[in-house]
Amino acid sequence: MKYSSRLVILAVAVAAMIGVGCAKKKVAAQAPPPPTPPAATVQQPQAAPQPTRTATPTPAPAPTAQQTSRMPNAQTRARIDTLLARIEDAYFDYNQHTLRPDAIHALQSDSSELRDILKDYPDYKLTIEGYCDERGSAEYNMALGQERADSAKNYLVQVGIPSGQLATVSYGKEKPICDEHDEACWQKNRRIHIVADSQQR
Repeated sequence: MKYSSRLVILAVAVAAMIGVGCAKKKVAAQAPPPPTPPAATVQQPQAAPQPTRTATPTPAPAPTAQQTSRMPNAQTRARIDTLLARIEDAYFDYNQHTLRPDAIHALQSDSSELRDILKDYPDYKLTIEGYCDERGSAEYNMALGQERADSAKNYLVQVGIPSGQLATVSYGKEKPICDEHDEACWQKNRRIHIVADSQQR
């Protein structure tokens, strides 16, 4: 009996020791790790604040060379000059400013191609010059020459040439192309003539 009591006491003591040992192990396992030696603090750069983005309109496409230039280049000017040289002067009856059939025919010549070129160059202008023969006063012939130039301009506008690209001027009986004093010569002086605006040269 005494022996079994000792065994029980011994077993309890051993169990108590094992329990204490386990408890210590658990406590040791749960203890925080030892602190690491402090390292030098490195200043982290702060991120720059993001800029506020606003919607910007999409830029318009760059204009083409044709859109940029409102005046023809040298090659196109040469073509215009050729067309103007081919359009014959329109002639008028004595003391008249209405266009005769032969005058209309003269203005029709190449005017369609001229119109197609000019519409692409709105700053390029033509001048229609009106002339008279030597008879009558200077004042009367200046007015008559202007009416002749206006008649030709009205016709060309109907063909499709923009009015803003056609200027008119009257020289009356000044600057005749023929100096004889007969009807054949006077007929040559009763005319309109179309030229490129001199300021564009």
